[in-house]
Amino acid sequence: AADQGHAQAQHNLGVIYNNGRGVVQDYEQAAKWFRLAADQGIASAQANLGYAYDTGQGVAQDDEEAGKWYRLAADQGIASAQANLGAMYDNGRGVEQDYVQAHKWYNLAAAHLTGSDRNQAVKSRAAVEEKMLPAQVAEAQKMAREWRPKRENPGP
Repeated sequence: AADQGHAQAQHNLGVIYNNGRGVVQDYEQAAKWFRLAADQGIASAQANLGYAYDTGQGVAQDDEEAGKWYRLAADQGIASAQANLGAMYDNGRGVEQDYVQAHKWYNLAAAHLTGSDRNQAVKSRAAVEEKMLPAQVAEAQKMAREWRPKRENPGP
């Protein structure tokens, strides 16, 4: 199915190669399949491809590419991508440093993550808030409240 262009199958094959389940672990193959699925709008594949570029796993490390793919996944509501995009804005990696955007994305991530991932998003949001003016915090909170996910995934 992946060879025939089925986006979800492409993503699943990427996960299989990424984790080495039933095949030899191969990050380059994982990135290849993630890209094919990501180009078709599969949000989880976009998040995984963002991570690949963020860490240099199977592709050359590239902050701008990581930010691009994290943004596409974050816009569709993938909480891990929202947290990672928040960190990129917080640190000015791959995007222009913007504490308002960082706070917004950390806030959105914290609302949907659980356990230690949620705790980290909350800590990161609090840390970035210390660098902001009250009006900036209010703006970021308003942006988070008004945010709605984009749905780009193809139908079933």
